[in-house]
Amino acid sequence: MPSPAFSALTAIGNTPFVQLRNIVPPQCAAIYLKLEYLNPTGSFKDRMAQAIIEEAELRGTLQPGMTVVECTAGSTGTALAFVCAVKGYRFQVISSDAFAQEKLQSMRALGADIQIVASEGGRITPDLIPRMIGIASELGQHPQNYWTRQFENQDAIAGYRKMGLEIRQQCPGPVNAFVAAVGTAGMLTGVSMELRQAWPEIKIVALEPAESPLLTQGVKGSHSVDGVGVGFIPPLLSAASYDEVRAIPEARARDTARLLAAREGIFAGTSTGLNVAAALDVGCQLGPGYIVATVACDSGMKYLAGGLFN
Repeated sequence: MPSPAFSALTAIGNTPFVQLRNIVPPQCAAIYLKLEYLNPTGSFKDRMAQAIIEEAELRGTLQPGMTVVECTAGSTGTALAFVCAVKGYRFQVISSDAFAQEKLQSMRALGADIQIVASEGGRITPDLIPRMIGIASELGQHPQNYWTRQFENQDAIAGYRKMGLEIRQQCPGPVNAFVAAVGTAGMLTGVSMELRQAWPEIKIVALEPAESPLLTQGVKGSHSVDGVGVGFIPPLLSAASYDEVRAIPEARARDTARLLAAREGIFAGTSTGLNVAAALDVGCQLGPGYIVATVACDSGMKYLAGGLFN
């Protein structure tokens, strides 16, 4: 297998950390955004994919000739397909027509074999992800398959801790609050570990779509924000990972994503809009002199066919 030192995997991480200038109200804290869409496949999931695969290789649970298996909305799948392509593994994906077609096409382009699970009207309903996990679980029982188990794999946290360390190094001052939408919760958990080491008083805010307020109200619902609000409490999310949960309406997340593109030149997806909308809320509560950090999860290029930027 090619050494990571001489492959495209070296392009993962070390993404810019920029301050928003044009959509932040005058009496708001400074809002900083980690531009994770500048990773090789256009999302922060590249960090997780590399960590999961390489940690499994070190343990010997993933060996040459085996097939990697995962269920995914697309960004994780694209990232895993990328890492598997570099390292020479076959990749089996379970996904759905509820997710952006651009993501499905990206996975196929990177060599993934995709099995589609039909959705109800193109919506992410509470039963969709569990159905996908069930199929992945069956495939994972084959001795020549390695199921990466993104929703419970602790290896992912190592990849995201690197993001937190980068934020510590890049931020011009102490981060007073970090906000992030919850999908697998690996990113929120890993980043918060690093930020709390530097700034113990930091406030960590977990986010979800208001249409599926499982964490805030215990109620499941359907929505169209890829990668978050998965319909169950992810195992990687512990009570120690966050201080507060907020629910943001999907319509506001979409409006904020369009505003980011038009006013800040930051071309990102709906989950990024959700993150920034919440960051603005928290920033306005804290006021000037404070810093709120969040993440631009993936590229707006993945949503051109889905109507987000129509």
